[in-house]
Amino acid sequence: MKSSPRFTLDMLHPRHWLTWFGLGVLFLLVQLPFPLLEKLGVWMGRTSMRFLPRRVRITRRNLELCFPDLSSSELEQRIIHNFESLGMGLMETGMAWFWSDARVKRWFTVNGLHNLQAAQKNKRGALIIGVHFMSLELGGRTMGLCQPMMAMYRPHNNKLMEWVQTKGRMRSNKAMIDRRDLRGMVKALKQGEAVWFAPDQDYGPKGSVFAPLFAVPQAATTNGTFMLARMAKPAMITVVLIRKERGQGYELVIQPELENYPLEDEQAAAAYMNKIIEREILRAPSQYLWLHRRFKTRPVGTASLY
Repeated sequence: MKSSPRFTLDMLHPRHWLTWFGLGVLFLLVQLPFPLLEKLGVWMGRTSMRFLPRRVRITRRNLELCFPDLSSSELEQRIIHNFESLGMGLMETGMAWFWSDARVKRWFTVNGLHNLQAAQKNKRGALIIGVHFMSLELGGRTMGLCQPMMAMYRPHNNKLMEWVQTKGRMRSNKAMIDRRDLRGMVKALKQGEAVWFAPDQDYGPKGSVFAPLFAVPQAATTNGTFMLARMAKPAMITVVLIRKERGQGYELVIQPELENYPLEDEQAAAAYMNKIIEREILRAPSQYLWLHRRFKTRPVGTASLY
C-alpha cells in the first residue's frame, strides 16, 4: 500500500530528463483555460491517429466485435471520436495531477453521492467498481474530492512516473494499493474504506474466467471482484466520470448499491459484472479505452481475435 511518495535524487538522473520535459510541457498546457484545453485535446487526439496505426486497428477491431451492427460510417466516426477522447484524456491527466482543488470543483457535478453514503452506513466497506474511461485520472481526483478513497493500481516501471502519478493521485485520496495485493484490499474494505477496482480489462488467463461481454461470447474476465466480494462482503457501487458535450465539464455518476450479486457462482458473477460494465460503457462509448486489446486472452485452442 502506497500513501506517501518520496522524491529521490536519482529522479534527476539524465535518463529521466525527457520525462521531466514532457511533464513540464503538460503542466504548462493545463494552465490554459478549459475550453481551449478541450479544443487542443481533440486536435491532439485526431492527429495521433496518423502515428498510432496499430492502436487504430485495435480500436476498430474491438468496436467491430462489440458492436457488429454499426455501419461502416458509424464505425469510422466512433473511432475518430475515440481518439479525440484519447487526446483529451492526456489533458485530463494533467488536470488531475496539477490543478488545484478549487479549479477541479468548478468543472464537475455529482449525481448520486447519497448512494455511496447510504451504502457505507455503519462503516461498511465499499468496493467502487470503475471502468477505464479516458478521463480515469480525473475521475479518481473528483471522487476523492467528494469522499477520499483508496484505489487498486499497477505500479509504473519508470521510477519518476511512479512518483508523479502517485503524488497526483494522492492529492485527494488516501492510498494506492498494488492490484496484486488482494490481502491489502480485503483489509481496507473490512476496515470500512472505499476501494476503487476496475474489472473491465483483460488481465491475462491467470485468475480469469470467460463470460459474455457485448457481442463477444467469451471475454476473459478477472475473478478479483468475486474474491473481494466473498472475502470482505462490501457494498458494491459503480462510479464513472462522464465528459459532458460542448465543453460543459464533467458529471460524476454514482449508482445505487448493486443487488443480487452471485456470491456462490464464479461464472455467474463474471457474467453479472460484465453486464454492469456494459451499462457503464454505454453511458459514453466513445470515451472508453478501446485501444486496449480487451479480447487478447482466448480459450485454449481458439484463434486470436486480432
